Amino acid sequence: MARTIRFHRHGGPDVLTIEDIDIPPPGPGEVRIRTRALGLNRAEALFRAGSYIEQAQFPSGIGLEAAGLIESVGAGVDGFSPGDAVSLVPPRSMVSSPVHGELVTVPVELAIKHPPTLSWDAAAASWMQYLTAYGALIDIARLRQGEHVAITAASSSVGLAAILIANRVGAIPIAVTRTARKAQALREAGAAHVVASAEEDIEARLKQIAGEDGIRVVLDAVGGPAFQPLTAAMAPGGILSTMAARARRRRLSRSSTSSARA
Repeated sequence: MARTIRFHRHGGPDVLTIEDIDIPPPGPGEVRIRTRALGLNRAEALFRAGSYIEQAQFPSGIGLEAAGLIESVGAGVDGFSPGDAVSLVPPRSMVSSPVHGELVTVPVELAIKHPPTLSWDAAAASWMQYLTAYGALIDIARLRQGEHVAITAASSSVGLAAILIANRVGAIPIAVTRTARKAQALREAGAAHVVASAEEDIEARLKQIAGEDGIRVVLDAVGGPAFQPLTAAMAPGGILSTMAARARRRRLSRSSTSSARA
């Protein structure tokens, strides 16, 4: 028996309960993990509320991110042993692989070893934002040294991850935030420039920063009215990646990255 977070109906945080349930041993290609820390995501709140693209099957587990120690491994699992410290790449399904519990069984491909210098909290709460930002900026846009990149919702977890990744490859991150109130914090986080979208002309300001060449890469988590000035400031053939909440009957999903060329 292990304590596990579950819910039996949709609603707010009050529908979550901690229950003692039997956790199956790992099957072929699976590992069982004793968790030390859990990550929290907006997708879980949507799932709990019934607004996620994936619908809960009650009683339902929940959770996308966790870190802990491998307790046992299933048949055919190579490269992992009991006692290994791992964090979990967010699964595609919280129905089949919820991870918010003190003992969880998951497919081995979700487990990643991490160095002991990484705290349990950081290991459990890093994958979602960094995978999203890395996928958009590096896998899709191939962001390069010396390029400007505009990042909206820059003070969000994905925005801050994008700023860090841009700096790591030698790019020039432009943080776009609603007001100048967070400007200093964003500069301290690594933003080379800060644009306050509610106080400045986004298009004019981005063109001023990037010059005649324009901005080749934009990571946009906002959409709506900001789309036009962002694309107007882009270079021909540029790439705008948006973290779109895919809808089904007005229900929102976890963030996923798509891209469009300007």
